[in-house]
This record gives sequence, C-alpha cells and structure tokens, in this order.
Amino acid sequence: MKIGELAKVANTPVETIRYYERERLLPEPARTEGNYRIYDEDHAQRLGFIRRCRSLDMTLDEIRSLLKFRDAPKEDCGEVNQLLDDHIGHVAARIAELKMLEKQLKALRQQCCGPESANACGILQELDTAPLAPDNFGQHAGHVHGALHAPSKRGG
Repeated sequence: MKIGELAKVANTPVETIRYYERERLLPEPARTEGNYRIYDEDHAQRLGFIRRCRSLDMTLDEIRSLLKFRDAPKEDCGEVNQLLDDHIGHVAARIAELKMLEKQLKALRQQCCGPESANACGILQELDTAPLAPDNFGQHAGHVHGALHAPSKRGG
C-alpha cells in the first residue's frame, strides 16, 4: 500500500508516518520504480503498536525499547516490566504535578471575584508578581511530557 493508504488504515497523518521513519521506529519501506513508498501489513501492525504506545504517553525512547523486545520475541521481558513500572511512576508524578497546578489555578482564580477593569484584576496582578514555577516542572528523570499526538522528540 502507498503512504496515503497506510495513513488511512492506521488513522495516522502522513507526516507522522514519515516522522516515525526518520526516527527509525518504522523500517524504511520498499520503493516503486517511481520512488513511491510501498508499505505492507508489517508496517501497519508496527505503526499500530507505536500509536498505542503513544496513546499511553510513552516517549520515543521507551517505544524504541519496547520495539527491540517486540522484534526479539524469545528475549526475557523483565526490562519491559521495568520500563512500564518506570512509566507508571512518571505518570503518577505528572498527576501529582497536575493536582498542584489545579490548586494553584484555583487559588489564582480566587484573586478576582467579578468583572472589574483590567488594571484592578487580581488575577493579572498576581501573574505580574508571582514567582515563576521551577524549571524542571513537568519533567521527571528525563521523561518529557507534552502533547500526546504531536510529532516532536516525543513522537506523534
């Protein structure tokens, strides 16, 4: 199948498929004489695996590790278990951060109780004077958080 067909089958944008190829998560497909990429069922299966991992907010490095084991089915899966345990820890830490963020936003919202002129708005005044969040907010042990489906260093 051509890339457009794979994109439709996998419900994945063409650019994301190309991105996964550049990141070497998807093997380079064969090409026709006209230089069109030709994908097979293995590509579709692998792409589905990658997309399910991304839906669980896994990083590209985590997915690479899982693919290594998927491609070597006789290997011991202890590292897979450890990877998932680590990822669960990252998610738990992110949830704690999001709860803290929610608390901060609710406290900020309490700074303005009704419509006033912008120069009297307690929210704007607080944002002008409040200290910045720490630089490492949202990142734990190298685990970068971001949009679930945007092609980036995290993957699309």
